[in-house]
Amino acid sequence: MKTIHACPFVPGLAHGILRHGADAANAQTIVIIRQADLARLTQRPAGVILIDAALYAHPTLRLLSQGIPTVLLESGAASLPEGSRLVLEGHTGRIGSEGAFQPLAPPAPPSPGGMVVSRDGVAIEMRCSVTDARGAAAALAAGAAAIGLARSEYLYPEDGRQPDRRYLTEACAGVCAAAKPLSVTFRLIDIAGDKRPPWLPDLPGLGGTLGLQGARLYGIEPVRSVYLAQLDALAALEDRYPLRILLPYLVAPDELERLHAEIRGHVSGTVPVGSMLETPAAALAVREFLDLADFAALGLNDLMQCLFAADRYRPELRGYLDPYSPVIYRFLRDVAGQAGADLGRVQVNGLLAQLPGVLPALIGLGYRAFSVDPVMLPWLAQRARQTDTCAASALAGAVCAASRSHEVKSLLLSPQVLA
Repeated sequence: MKTIHACPFVPGLAHGILRHGADAANAQTIVIIRQADLARLTQRPAGVILIDAALYAHPTLRLLSQGIPTVLLESGAASLPEGSRLVLEGHTGRIGSEGAFQPLAPPAPPSPGGMVVSRDGVAIEMRCSVTDARGAAAALAAGAAAIGLARSEYLYPEDGRQPDRRYLTEACAGVCAAAKPLSVTFRLIDIAGDKRPPWLPDLPGLGGTLGLQGARLYGIEPVRSVYLAQLDALAALEDRYPLRILLPYLVAPDELERLHAEIRGHVSGTVPVGSMLETPAAALAVREFLDLADFAALGLNDLMQCLFAADRYRPELRGYLDPYSPVIYRFLRDVAGQAGADLGRVQVNGLLAQLPGVLPALIGLGYRAFSVDPVMLPWLAQRARQTDTCAASALAGAVCAASRSHEVKSLLLSPQVLA
């Protein structure tokens, strides 16, 4: 079989028999599936070949958080016969028969809790986004500087019942203990239409970017009870672990002022409080948010779907959410300008920084803190170490000056950038 070069997505090496469909998934198979099949992927396969993917949809992102080696293909891009014994390399995108190519050795992880230093001596902080204690342990092993985002909406009992203060205290303590001695930033419960927990009934207005989600639900039961229980749980842990609190899906600084006062009624002033900036309105108000908060985090997955008016869960719209569009880099340049000298207090979250060739451009725009999936961190840390920030600044300038996506892609995926 001729080696196929797909789009890299989740690093790792997978060996297995090629099978079609989620029902064929097991530890001995590499499955080829479409976006709609991901919800039926109940067993962990050796690897995944994902066809026509909606990159920014939560089911796709879960492949990253689970660390399943994955590559991306467009329909008709290659013919892969059922039953073939394959090797899949997620970090290069190569698919071939056993022995068809020499696998690339993964880089050594950095030392946990520290900075990564660029080629010209600039400190860059590579943090991790996790879902649970197992993810926190993986982040520590991967060399994370901190847990930049703990997705607390996934912390609920196995039987699906509503989590109470006792459960949340134990669950959050488990994440902190697994990450110790790293600091942990807990994003407070962040529910959206596509990630509704089993304990939550249908709510009018619950939806995607334009509906009720995140902090917009904090005044509505039963979300409010869980939100308050989580604040009490974190208050019980603040003397034991280094914590930070992150509020999801705020649009206006007034929202932050109101919720900040409520948080301080439960948690002491020693725990830093920050805001997710996930819409253009919030991101362009980064200066006002930083005046009120201890830090901020750009949520690029939601921000991009707002910016490009494309539902990130619909594969047929995937072309609009183009990570190589010069528009997103110009936008992030403007946000960096608004943050000014406080840009170091802005963390970059989301898939964009984890895609091939993108990290040097973001470093060139001035960003210095990133929260990524544990499986990606050693590779991105290596890329950060190889980056000269002056050259990256020139690269970012060329990207922002480009007029078409293919020009940006050519710049960011050039051998000189990827070397």
